[in-house]
Amino acid sequence: MAEPTPRRNEPRLRPAPLLFEPAEAASDPEHFFDLESIDDPGTLLARATELTRAFRAAADRAMEFQAMAAAQLADPRRFDRLTAADIAEQAEWTEDYAKKMVEFGRDLLRGVDARGPDPV
Repeated sequence: MAEPTPRRNEPRLRPAPLLFEPAEAASDPEHFFDLESIDDPGTLLARATELTRAFRAAADRAMEFQAMAAAQLADPRRFDRLTAADIAEQAEWTEDYAKKMVEFGRDLLRGVDARGPDPV
């Protein structure tokens, strides 16, 4: 279960750095952030946990940016605004989810303390 996203007035925790892998390592399907080379199960659990937290934090932050972008694209003041259906198609969401994300994004842009829609 993902940890809740910090509110605007709370500092964000810095997750473990996601180190970029060389192209040859990334092309190997068995290679994943060098986890396969860790023999000690305690060390493996610690590093895998760091990566899990980092990916969750990145996904939460990316979702917030998606919501803000959706809200900006749906802004009625824009001459080229998109409908919820257009946003849903572009983001590969349902239309209902796009509407929720637009509202969430508007709250984020206004600085309102809001929880995002359930991504599931």
